[in-house]
Amino acid sequence: MDKKLVIIPTYNERENIQDIVKAVFKLEGQFHVLVIDDGSPDGTAALVKGMQEAFPDTLHLLERSGKLGLGTAYLTGFAWALEHGYDYVFEMDADFSHNPSDLLRLYKACKEEGADLSIGSRYCNGVSVVDWPISRILISYFASGYVRTVLRMKVYDTTAGFVCYSRKVLETIDLNAIRMKGYGFQIEMKYTAWKLGFKLKEVPIVFTNRQKGTSKMSGGIFGEAFWGVMGLRFRSIRGRK
Repeated sequence: MDKKLVIIPTYNERENIQDIVKAVFKLEGQFHVLVIDDGSPDGTAALVKGMQEAFPDTLHLLERSGKLGLGTAYLTGFAWALEHGYDYVFEMDADFSHNPSDLLRLYKACKEEGADLSIGSRYCNGVSVVDWPISRILISYFASGYVRTVLRMKVYDTTAGFVCYSRKVLETIDLNAIRMKGYGFQIEMKYTAWKLGFKLKEVPIVFTNRQKGTSKMSGGIFGEAFWGVMGLRFRSIRGRK
């Protein structure tokens, strides 16, 4: 059986973390979970530690001191996953904006349908977002359009954070060379995999705005992504020369 790891970065997710972990463990196929907590003052990590008594072999926790960025959390998780022999590695939010049952569809896209990297996409089949204000939907939708135009990568949801990587993708990418640390990290990872010749497949999902807790989005995140995309394109052109 393939070893499958779901990485869930957390900062102040006390209201969601236990329920999301339990939802993943209810799925067929035995998914493991790695929570990477950035020093949550609300006790998120303590709740995970308490759950480890019931799930000693399948629930793992890495604690970091302070908010070090979404991208660095995933890069830390990728290195841990490779070291521990996982075949498929997933990214997922803690707040139920991603439906845990869709992990099965992302896995199938890689395992059975030939993808090296599958993407839970909000925009490949129209706009599938629930309970977001229209302004945020428009920003996200047109941001992905901007990325497609600049990078010429045919992915509709370039900033998606619900992803399945096959092991060979993470082994091939130079993870130490990934520069963006916020949500631009999601774009850079997809673009790097695509440029390396891996097959990317979008799987349509319904994205639901969180019902508990507070969003961690900020204006700086969008700024990094905007300028970072230009940098990716420039480095790609310079590399060809």
